[in-house]
Amino acid sequence: MAEGGALLRRYTDKIRIEGSNPSLSAKAPARKFLFLCAVAALLNAVAVQAQFPARAVTLIVPSPQGEFADTAARLIAGKLTEYWGRAVLVENKPGSDGIAGADEVAKAKPDGHTLLMGDLRTQALNAALHKKLPHDPGKAFVALSLVAELPLVLLVHPSTKAQSPRELVGLVKPKMPLLKYATSGNGGPMHLAAVVFEGIARVQFQQVSYKSEGQAIAELIAGRVHLAFAPVHESVGHITARKVRALAITSAQRSPALPRLQTIAESGFPGYESSAWIGIVGPAGMPAATVEKIAKDVQRAVGASDLRHKLDQQGVIAIGSSPAQFKSRIERDRQRYSRIIEEKGITAP
Repeated sequence: MAEGGALLRRYTDKIRIEGSNPSLSAKAPARKFLFLCAVAALLNAVAVQAQFPARAVTLIVPSPQGEFADTAARLIAGKLTEYWGRAVLVENKPGSDGIAGADEVAKAKPDGHTLLMGDLRTQALNAALHKKLPHDPGKAFVALSLVAELPLVLLVHPSTKAQSPRELVGLVKPKMPLLKYATSGNGGPMHLAAVVFEGIARVQFQQVSYKSEGQAIAELIAGRVHLAFAPVHESVGHITARKVRALAITSAQRSPALPRLQTIAESGFPGYESSAWIGIVGPAGMPAATVEKIAKDVQRAVGASDLRHKLDQQGVIAIGSSPAQFKSRIERDRQRYSRIIEEKGITAP
């Protein structure tokens, strides 16, 4: 309401000046009317912002129920419902690399009542992998808060004689068959993590693509491939059961679920980092006050001890960033991976 009060004060000063000047007083009524209309519109806009949310909020998740993004969305939705006194409903819209779900949010009314649990694909990769998208990810959304980073873990089949990334690289010999690695498809986090590693380690593996992360991990367990860069939250159980061997974490910091496991950078490949993430975005054009409120409350939710504990148990790194920090991460990854995708000629599956 402060903006409206300041505007009213300026209006009062203007009327006082016009009233003391005969040359301006004749035009004063029309100016007064237009000014009052502007003040009324501004006060109404401020009131609407102050009322957010005015109704139930929909949080669209562009992946199936049961996947980590869905689990995290429901945890956060529960907290926001508690904070706001309005229902925050999670709606799953999987398929097509998250494009359909993202597009619905991109074209929604920018009032904060329709949000997206965006991820590395929807915000940073799709524009480089797909020649035509129904929206421009760089312009269609406003970043609200980076919820969590999703590290990957370099896994090998127990029969593979490597106890570290260095030893794995040492297994690659000239004129020998290439080691095979499993991915969930071209251009996905599993694939890009391997491509980044190949570049920094100056080594080449053979990609074998599957339909999902779960299937890729299953094929590694079965011994049909030698290694995989797999999501930590899908791998911890298999590591504990010794169905696969974990060599290192792909993120810049260690995973809460595997705190003793060093990062690839720590293992002798400084500068290596490649991980997925999830974060909440909204349609571009949202009022600044609404952006600030949602961002702060998401940060509060992610920082809550009970929710953070649940995220830690999944092996992800809880963050809860500011809009500016999240925007910077999106732009950094978009530029970085777009360059890699172009250089390697990577296309969507």
